[in-house]
Amino acid sequence: MAVTAFLTDSTLCIGCKACEVACKEWNGVSEDGLDWSGFSYDNTGAVGHSTWRHVKFVENAPEPGFGGNAAELNSWSFSSDVCKHCENAGCLEACPTGAIVRTEFGGVFVQPDICNGCGYCVVACPFGVVERNPDDGRAFKCTFCYDRQKVGLKPACAKACPTESIKFGEIETLRADARARVEELQQRGMDDANLYDPTETSVGGTHAMFIVRGDARAYNLPPKPEVPTIYLKKAWTASAIGAAVLLGGTLAAFLAERPRSRR
Repeated sequence: MAVTAFLTDSTLCIGCKACEVACKEWNGVSEDGLDWSGFSYDNTGAVGHSTWRHVKFVENAPEPGFGGNAAELNSWSFSSDVCKHCENAGCLEACPTGAIVRTEFGGVFVQPDICNGCGYCVVACPFGVVERNPDDGRAFKCTFCYDRQKVGLKPACAKACPTESIKFGEIETLRADARARVEELQQRGMDDANLYDPTETSVGGTHAMFIVRGDARAYNLPPKPEVPTIYLKKAWTASAIGAAVLLGGTLAAFLAERPRSRR
């Protein structure tokens, strides 16, 4: 079974939100509100329990002398965000019930019928993707369209994207395509084009990669995501040292008190 991935190319995204609509329609995800956020045309804000695909609008201040399509200037861009399906998934490691599993396609899947709503996965996600539904308390996120993949279909978002900004396929093939695309963009004058795929961190790479321009943080992509469990050794070491100090202090106080009691 092929290990699959998404490759989202923000330089091709037109902000149509077809991916958001297709995701909601296929998965039966509820609406996420029509509140005015004030952040450009982005009212969704971020991925969450009712937003499994989120088109991020990134606006930059215009500069005199540059047209809107100038390769040297990234004045306006969009990017469709989604769960990263980490190679080393913090949510999977933190789940105490076995509700979160790794599928044969490499995706990270939350089984809603097993989730007990503890919320451990929410705080363990280095990307802030997983969120609890306030109505029933269970955690939800992108399923990687596991049901569609099992019958040989593309995820709904990739199928609906009119510009092929969202590509889907075998992960190593997409990595090679991404490197070639970044090289092409840079040759065309987009020197700030880069690939976001944090293989060098404890996350170990993701099954959702992104081609973006400029600082990845503008697209809700942290520069160095880490799996929280890597800090367990330091935490237990600090706890052991603290316990040893307390024990030593207690013994010292007890031994110092014994001579006084004999008097």
